[in-house]
Amino acid sequence: MRLLLSLAAAAGLIYVGFGALLFFGQERMVHLPQIPSRELQSAPADRGWDYQDLAIPSTDGVTLHGWRIPADSPRGVVIFFHGNAGNISHRLDTIAILRDLGLDVIIFDYRGYGQSEGSAHEAGLHEDARAVARWVREELGVPGERMVFHGRSLGGALAASAARHTSPAALILESSFTSAEAVARDLYPFYPTRWLTRLEYATADYLTETRAPVLIVHSRDDEIIPYHHARSLREAAPGEAQLLTIRGDHNTGFLTSGRAYRDGLRQFLDQHLP
Repeated sequence: MRLLLSLAAAAGLIYVGFGALLFFGQERMVHLPQIPSRELQSAPADRGWDYQDLAIPSTDGVTLHGWRIPADSPRGVVIFFHGNAGNISHRLDTIAILRDLGLDVIIFDYRGYGQSEGSAHEAGLHEDARAVARWVREELGVPGERMVFHGRSLGGALAASAARHTSPAALILESSFTSAEAVARDLYPFYPTRWLTRLEYATADYLTETRAPVLIVHSRDDEIIPYHHARSLREAAPGEAQLLTIRGDHNTGFLTSGRAYRDGLRQFLDQHLP
């Protein structure tokens, strides 16, 4: 009996301790600019592309680093909002696909990521997303009907958030989620995640405030964000959002799916960015 009580006490301490880590350590657990590194590992010039380094002002004096990579025969401009780890130098494969679809690419690092200033936190990343969208419209003179917002994973929440303030011609959410709490519920079903989750990233709620046509891209094989998030996002989106089902894991599904992925994006863009 004494052994059982000791084991129960130890299990209780572990449960409470990990719950405390979830509550107090959320920003560090979600925002991972150091994985694999904040250093830029490559550049568009490595692929033979012309590009321009960007210094985009966000709020509270933070300067964001990004790239502008033109397409050969552009029909519009895409702002790409990347996921919660790494930096823009890890997204060259994505840039190649978007350029081939006839889009000039604007890609940037959130505060605390890559060469951008500051430290990462949810409110700041929302400010960065809005600031970049506003900068592209005002400084580059790109009208909304020529802009596409494309967010992957965490970037989907930020793209949807930005679309509430600067309406693009099209919004693409790839491998994204309905909310931070919903992801926590999937990952930690034995915890009261409703009370423990301080981050919001409420993508589904943001979608209800947007007017842009929406394409939801998700893999049934996604091991991090289950496919049911895609169905819920489609239901939350205004109008008749489209759903493109791909295959492969969370991080490389867009490559694994190959032509099906590229053709799905092309068909959506042909409808809304001819």
